[in-house]
Formats: sequence, C-alpha cells, structure tokens
Amino acid sequence: MLKKLLITRSIALPVLVQAKLQFDVTVHLGGKLSVAEAAQALAQFDAILPTLGDAFTTDAFLGEMRCKMIGNFGVGYNHIDADAAAKAGVTVSNTPDVLTDATADIALTLVLATARRAGEGERLVRSGEWGGFTGGGMLGTHVTGKTLGVIGMGRIGQAIAARCHYGFGMDVVFHNRSPKVVDVPARQLDRLHDVMAAADFVVVATPGGADTTKLIDAPALAAMKPTGIFVNISRGEVVDEDALIMALETGQIAGAGLDVYEKEPYVPPRLLALENCVLLPHLGSATQETRQAMAQMALDNIIAWADGGDPPQRVN
Repeated sequence: MLKKLLITRSIALPVLVQAKLQFDVTVHLGGKLSVAEAAQALAQFDAILPTLGDAFTTDAFLGEMRCKMIGNFGVGYNHIDADAAAKAGVTVSNTPDVLTDATADIALTLVLATARRAGEGERLVRSGEWGGFTGGGMLGTHVTGKTLGVIGMGRIGQAIAARCHYGFGMDVVFHNRSPKVVDVPARQLDRLHDVMAAADFVVVATPGGADTTKLIDAPALAAMKPTGIFVNISRGEVVDEDALIMALETGQIAGAGLDVYEKEPYVPPRLLALENCVLLPHLGSATQETRQAMAQMALDNIIAWADGGDPPQRVN
C-alpha cells in the first residue's frame, strides 16, 4: 500500500506527477494550515510537504502522530517546531541552495527599485499625471560605488554581496552571528549597529526564528544614515515593523524595499501609504525554475525517507 502524502499547496506539475507515482497524494487547496489542521494532518498522513504559513507549532505535535516525515518546501522552516517534531518522531527537511540566486536577485531588484524610485515612477506613469522629462524630477540615488551592509552572511548574503561588489563596484561590510570567511571581498564588523551606520544600503538576509526576531529594532534603524536604504528579503519578523514605518514616515532613513512582512500576507496600511517604500509579495524564490527545484528537493527528501534512508537536507 502506498504511503499517504499531503501536499499543502500546488507545486510544479512534473514534480506532482512523480509524487503520485510513488505516494497516495492529497493536495490541500484551502490555504495555509491552522494549528488544528496541521495536527489533523499529522494524525492522518504518513508524510507532509508543507510551506511557509502552515502552523506546525509545538501544539500541533501533541496529539496522535501517524506522520513521520515533513519535507518542507522552502529553506526557512520557522513555521515548523523542528524540536517538537523530533520529540514526536518526525523528521524535518528543507530546501537550501536551490533558491540562493533567485533570492539574491530579488534583493538587487529592491536595492535598485528603491534607490531609483522605480515604484513611484511606475505609479506616476500609470496615473496619467506624468508631465514628461524634467531636469529635477524623480531624483534617486546612485548605487554604483556605494557601501553595502549585509546582515547575515550565509549563502544568500554572500550571493548578494558578490552581485553588489562585482556588478556595481560596491564596498561590502557585514554582520554575522559567528566569524565568517567569505569568497567575496568584504569586512566583517563585530557590532550590528556598526554595519547599519557604515552602509548606504543595508540588506537583511538572516534566517528567521527566535534568535533573530526583531533583530532590526528602532536603535538599529537609528544607526543608519539619513540617506540610507533598508532592504529585507529574509523573514518579516526579523524587523520591528512599527519601528521601520516610523523611520520611513519621519525621514529618519531615505527608503526601504521589502519582500517579506511581520504578519504576511497582512501589510499595515501605514506601510502601504508610504511612497518611499517598494513592496513585493514575497517573490524571493518566485521563478519557475526555482520553485520546481524546491518542490523536487522537498519530494526527494520524502522519497529518501520512504525508502528507509536519511533525507539529505534533514534539519532535526
């Protein structure tokens, strides 16, 4: 008898076809799983392929447990209590590496769009109110030759640094929780606030989780230059959103580019009202190639477990 697999979102068709050849597959089409729905899934399925927003919290692992494998679709898994899963006998895996380039590209999209006021410009054109070229209209700031500050110098952070240094001639400074040897020319600074103060552009690329929740708070933002631009492509909860909104509203910093939000998909109205903020709907890994590769890696981990092996990207 085939093992029962729950897939909590639609995935690339070739990967879904492969999954159906090896498992009894159910695809959930009702949006993100609540804690109660996650607990029910753990009781009913042998394996689950979830993603961001599915609430596999501590409480979800307290009940009946048929599930033995969670192959997460995504590198971040802070929506899964991996320790609680391990105590319940459930293996958890993620999908690192395959989304590095796509996410780094989105960081550069936000750097450029915010610096050059591309969002404002597009809205102006679409409104029909653009009056044509003027010598002083929609002036942004230069990117080439400026200083980049990276918060979190993992795979994605290093990919962002390489793009900025080699592509735009930027100096790179970074903050990391531990000493880091990197391939791209960059200086590690001990204090987070030193990086925030030194950089013209700050890009946050840390993992989510309790250790980084509200890492970027009001004092950190206050350390930035008034001309500084802040970009977050990590997790929304890494930033104190209220403090960021205040910094943007008061002109404490020049602008921000965001791909993630503290309580997404909810975006505060005050943030939506800001012209000096470029907002994207969590597009970090959103290319056809990357999303298929993520689904394939998640499935490959589940297959490895089903075959009696250890999932290659196991995290607990």
